[in-house]
Amino acid sequence: MRQGIIYGLFIALILLVGCSGEEEGQEKDAKDNKPREEEQPEKTEPVEETFENVYPLTGIGTNEDVNNRIVSVMINNHTKARPQTGLSKADIVFEILAEGRITRFLAMFQSELPDVVGPVRSAREYYFDLANRYNALYVYHGAAGFIDNMIVNRGIEFLNGAQYDNDGHLFKRESFRQAPHNSYLLTDAVYEVAEQKGYDTTNTYDALPFLDDDEMANISGNDANHVEIVYSDNPMEIVEFDYDQDNEAYTRFNDREKTIELETEVPIQVENIFIIEAHHQVIDDQGRRAINLEDGGNAYLVQQGKVQQLQWENQDGQIIATKDGQPVGFVPGQTWVNVVPSSPGIDESVTITNE
Repeated sequence: MRQGIIYGLFIALILLVGCSGEEEGQEKDAKDNKPREEEQPEKTEPVEETFENVYPLTGIGTNEDVNNRIVSVMINNHTKARPQTGLSKADIVFEILAEGRITRFLAMFQSELPDVVGPVRSAREYYFDLANRYNALYVYHGAAGFIDNMIVNRGIEFLNGAQYDNDGHLFKRESFRQAPHNSYLLTDAVYEVAEQKGYDTTNTYDALPFLDDDEMANISGNDANHVEIVYSDNPMEIVEFDYDQDNEAYTRFNDREKTIELETEVPIQVENIFIIEAHHQVIDDQGRRAINLEDGGNAYLVQQGKVQQLQWENQDGQIIATKDGQPVGFVPGQTWVNVVPSSPGIDESVTITNE
């Protein structure tokens, strides 16, 4: 009898332990099957990218060395020279009248140097003076004898395509156009040939004034979605810029046609349009001009869909915008500088609208 009681208690104990284990297992299963709260990633503030250097003509940051010398190239803008090659890579383009009512470009390259630039055209005094002020190599193709003499006598560091005409190394004549609209600079040889002439191919530059992010977010001025600059309406020599809001840049047009790269048909777009008024004077029977790019004057600065009416100054050789004597910054990126005659004046030559 006693043995039966003990045996019964033993069986009860085993059952009790089993039930307890089953309950714990059920509780564990319930915990394991309970939906877990999703882990939220830690919120981190965006880190502003920093750069060791900045390109002085564009204000764009880089970790590359920025000590290559600026290469400035005279580029033809005759209707028979369009579309041109290389303009989309220029940091700054100066557009100024040559003879008659046709403009010509001085394109400055530093942050990028395309393989080919052109068509390259002849020199003028105010162009090589600009290049010299920016301490740039001056590249052109041909000039009147007295201009060549000026360049040499003033110590301008230059590469003249007339001395390397169609050598296939520095310059090449293309068959799809007729001279003088077919001479192209092969840029791979620029620094090599410059060194052979004893020129420096490296240089450090002070950066132009540029806006920071906060300043760009607060650009003032009237709306400016379309810019028209009339150098001549007969024959037509009209420059236009249309604002591309998606890219925050202006697309250039010449004589109602979009300005594009010859090979790729990429449109020419710039972040800044800087229109300055300067005194022009015809100095000979060939229609050559003297243009005063020293004394400053009225200006429009167009950027990010806004236009400001300002002044321009030549400070240590750089053409910059000012307001009440203080520099006004450019938006980082490329700049197109249009120089218009003081007669009839900037207000008569330029129309800026919100259309």
